[in-house]
Amino acid sequence: MGRSKHQAGYRLELARWLGGLFAVAFLFTAFLLSLTQAASAQGAVRSVHGDWQIRCDTPPGAQGEQCALIQSVVAEDRSNAGLTVIVLKTADQKSKLMRVVAPLGVLLPSGLGLKLDNQDVGRAGFVRCLPNGCVAEVVMDEKLLGQLRSAKTATFIIFETPEEGIGFPLSLNGLGEGYDKLP
Repeated sequence: MGRSKHQAGYRLELARWLGGLFAVAFLFTAFLLSLTQAASAQGAVRSVHGDWQIRCDTPPGAQGEQCALIQSVVAEDRSNAGLTVIVLKTADQKSKLMRVVAPLGVLLPSGLGLKLDNQDVGRAGFVRCLPNGCVAEVVMDEKLLGQLRSAKTATFIIFETPEEGIGFPLSLNGLGEGYDKLP
């Protein structure tokens, strides 16, 4: 009798695990669909600069239109993992921000790594997770903006485990020109 209770408990745990696995797969699929929707939800494409787009929209409650420079990429070795990079000036024009939306399931304490032309620049922490991914945000200073303007490629790195990073190569072609055109 004790053995069947143990087996029933095991089956219940297995069912919960499989249900959780299904839920994760479903959410990940929803995330991939939302990357396309997120880019289009960021407003109309105002202009294209190399591999970057300027998109503008008026957020709810905002007094004016907000524009951002956006590029979305997929990992070279994992076609099911995407990343969106958003560069913008704050509404008061006092700060420049880079927001990176990474897939759900990233290891949050490891943060988001950045390499420019294979030189390690550092890591940024994730500030929050939303239904479509986790967001890392960096206030860009003139030094970082200069590095981004002069580099050819950027690689953003997310971690699923402390040892395993996934690199997302991102073209910087047009970033400087696009940034200069941001209102």
